[in-house]
Amino acid sequence: MAETKREIERKYEATTGTRVPDLTKVRGVSRVRDAGRAELDAVYYDTPDLRLAAHSLTLRRRTGGDDAGWHLKLPVAPGVRDEIRAPLGDEVPSGLAGLVRARTRGGGLVPVVRVRSSRHVHHLVDEDGAVLAELSTDTVHTERLTEGGGTADWAEIEIELADGGDPALLDAVDKRFRKAGIHPAAAPSKLARALEETGTAPPARPGPPARDTAGGHVLGHLRAQADALLDYDAAVRRDQPDSVHQMRVATRRMRSAFRSYGRVLDRTVTDPVGEELRWLAAELGVDRDQEVLTERLRAALEALPRPLLQGPVRGRLRRWSGARRSGSRGRTLKVLDSARYLALLDRLEALLADPPLRGAAAKDPGGVLAEAVLKDHARVASRVEHALSLEPGRERDLALHDARKAAKRARYAAELARPALGRPAKRLARSLKRVQDVLGDHQDGVVAREALKDLAQQAHAAGEPSFTWGVLYAREETAAADRERELPEAWAGVSVKGLET
Repeated sequence: MAETKREIERKYEATTGTRVPDLTKVRGVSRVRDAGRAELDAVYYDTPDLRLAAHSLTLRRRTGGDDAGWHLKLPVAPGVRDEIRAPLGDEVPSGLAGLVRARTRGGGLVPVVRVRSSRHVHHLVDEDGAVLAELSTDTVHTERLTEGGGTADWAEIEIELADGGDPALLDAVDKRFRKAGIHPAAAPSKLARALEETGTAPPARPGPPARDTAGGHVLGHLRAQADALLDYDAAVRRDQPDSVHQMRVATRRMRSAFRSYGRVLDRTVTDPVGEELRWLAAELGVDRDQEVLTERLRAALEALPRPLLQGPVRGRLRRWSGARRSGSRGRTLKVLDSARYLALLDRLEALLADPPLRGAAAKDPGGVLAEAVLKDHARVASRVEHALSLEPGRERDLALHDARKAAKRARYAAELARPALGRPAKRLARSLKRVQDVLGDHQDGVVAREALKDLAQQAHAAGEPSFTWGVLYAREETAAADRERELPEAWAGVSVKGLET
C-alpha cells in the first residue's frame, strides 16, 4: 500500500553564497538544529509530450536521503501537494501509473529529467525539541534525458512544514526571508525549472476564454468541469471522501451544458459525447449511490430508540453494505481503466480544443444564456405540475424523479449563466437547489425503501427479526409524504424575475 504525505512547502531563489537569516527570531522557533547533509539523485518520468508536467504533476524515482523510493506529487493548492510514495524499484509502480492514467492515457512514461541535489538540512524546533519545519538549502544540477536536452545548475532554499504544523510559521519565515533579500522561486518545482532551462517546457495550458460572448461563458464552464473530472479521477482511485460524487457532478454539469446551450454548441457533435458522459455518470453512480444509501440507513438506525432495535441489525447492515460496496468499488476502478473511458477523455479534449460553435456563440451572452435558462425553467415547471397531478404511488415517484433531474439541469444552466446574468440567475439557482433537495430526498427515500425490503428478506432468511427494517420502511414512507407536501411551497419560491426578455 502506497504511503501518502501532505506536503506544505515554499521555495526560494538562492545562490551558493546566500545566507539564511536567524530564524530563532520567528515566534515559536527555539533553535535551528543541523540535521546533516544528503546527496539526492532523482529521475523524473513523464510522457514524451510532458502531459504530467503540463498539469503540475511530478513522478520521480529518487535515491538518497531518508525517503528513497518512487514519489508521485499531486497538486492540492498553491504550495500544497499530496506526495504518494512507493518502494524503490526499477519500474514505475503500477499503482502510481494508475493514478495518472487519465493524464497519460496511451502515452508511455519515460525518463525526462535527472535532478541531483546536494542538500543541507536544518530543523526548526520548539522549546520542547519538537520539529516545526525542515529547512533545506540545495545545490542543484539537472540534466535533460530526452533528445536535444541540456544541463542547468542553480541553488535554492526549501522550507517544509512538519506534519500537523501551523502554516502561519511559513508566513513568519517568509517575512524574515524577504527582509533578508531572499525571494520566492519563480518556478513551482525543481522539475518545472529543469524543463524550462534544459530544453522544451511543457505546452502552456490555454487560459480562460473571454467572457464577452455566449460561447466564452459556455466554454469556460466546460473547461473547468473537464479539469475537475481529471482531478477527481486520481481522488476516486485513492478512495478519497466525496470524490466519486464530485467526479459525477462534473460529468453531469458538462452533459447539462451540452443540452441546455444547444444554440451555442452544435448538438450533433456534443450529443454523442454527452451520451458517453451519461454512461460514465451511471457507472460512477453504482459506487456513489451505495455510499449515500448506506449512510442514510445507518443514520436511521442510530435515530431509533433502543427498544425498536431487534436483532443484529447493525451487523446485518454492515455486511450487506460491505458486500455491495466491495463490488461497486471494483466496478468503478474497472471503468476508470477501460478503453471506453479513456476514449471519452480524448473526445472531450478534442471537442474543447476545437469546439463546434454555432452562430449564437458569438452573440452577447445576456440574451442567449437567459433564453436557455428560461427554457429549462419551463421544463421543470411542466414536470413538477405533472407529478403533483398524480396520485401517490409508483407513477408519481417516477414523475417526481423526472422533475428532480429537470430541476438539476436548470440549476446548472443558471449557475453557468450567473457571471453574465448576475443576481437573477443566482436567485434562481438557489431556489432550484431547494426544489432539487426536496425531490432528491424523496428519491433517496424511494431507493431506501427498496433496500429495506431486501434487508428484511435477508434477515428473515437468516432467522433474524425483521421488525426493525419494517419500522424504518414505515418511517421512510412518512418522510416521502412530508417531502411531497413540501414541494408546492418550495416550487412557489422559484422565480425567473429579471431574466425575462
